[in-house]
Amino acid sequence: MSRRIALVIPTMDRGGAEKQLSLLAENLPRDTFDVHVILLTRDGPRSESLRAAGIPVTVIGKRFKADPTALFRLRRELVRLKPDVVHTWIFAANSFGRAAARLARVPRIMASERCVDPWKTQSHFFVDRRLAKFTDAITTNSTGVVDFYAAHGIDRDKFCVIPNGIEPPSGNRIERDEAFARLQVPVDRKLILAVGRLWPQKRYRDLIWAAELLGTTREDTTLVILGDGPQRGELLRFRDSVTIPERVRFAGTRQDVAELLPHADVFWIGSEYEGQSNSLIEAMQAAVPVVASNIPGNQDLVIPGVSGMLVPMGDTADFARQTMTLLESPELAERLAKTAQKRIATEFTVDAMVQRHAELYLRSR
Repeated sequence: MSRRIALVIPTMDRGGAEKQLSLLAENLPRDTFDVHVILLTRDGPRSESLRAAGIPVTVIGKRFKADPTALFRLRRELVRLKPDVVHTWIFAANSFGRAAARLARVPRIMASERCVDPWKTQSHFFVDRRLAKFTDAITTNSTGVVDFYAAHGIDRDKFCVIPNGIEPPSGNRIERDEAFARLQVPVDRKLILAVGRLWPQKRYRDLIWAAELLGTTREDTTLVILGDGPQRGELLRFRDSVTIPERVRFAGTRQDVAELLPHADVFWIGSEYEGQSNSLIEAMQAAVPVVASNIPGNQDLVIPGVSGMLVPMGDTADFARQTMTLLESPELAERLAKTAQKRIATEFTVDAMVQRHAELYLRSR
């Protein structure tokens, strides 16, 4: 008899947590698990692949932050489904989902914390601590997340670290000339890529400054930022005040990132906090040398001088220096990139991620 699993998350937008949940739901063995996905707030583009895989998706429709009717609708849905396990993801779903699962008398209740969350107030941590008392396990993708929540009063023994899984590279390959043409960058320039949502956590201002420092020194580098978000207008104005489009370009949200990544000379991520960055994993998988901010989430992936370079968060000069080193030492850059690629291929597979979750779901209470 299969075990019924209800995965609860706020939306199915194109975020890292949503991607991991969809990979998990679509790859759990069908003969062992009956998977249902519940969206607390609204639907999103990642639901398409879930529905195509035959996985039921239910939208609860929470209308505002403390919408009590959403709690009761979610409880009613869980009573109807009678899941063996409820596994919630991200704060809103962790809060509403665990409370509703408790009210619905679900046998096993789990949560998932995907990121270090410095935005949380003492009220948020109070809720987290109260809910943790009846939570069987809290999955996460990074030891840094465990340390963060343990420092705020949650028992670290509750946590189970399961690294993100990444799919094998697609078979689509494009030539360097085509990649540069798509990005509107002259093919004779050195290409630096950064990928992610345009919002303060990613500290794109630091990367723009670093790109100006590097471009002033070398005069042949272009940083292309792939992604969109609420800071787009502000960051464009900032770019225009400190540098030129030849050195920093914004390419918006794209569906061809996997095809573009292998043609980058260096990948940058300057985030203030992360759980475990999917874009960083994808760059390492593509054998692109990386320069990353020295924060807990990145430290789990990048071993300095072995699988990439770490620099102090916000140190724009060091971002430029480390990138100069990689561009001037192609043998070093290749060695770091190949080591990183091998590590991703062995430690960050979808199969391993799914297997770890399956073992957790099958564990007796």
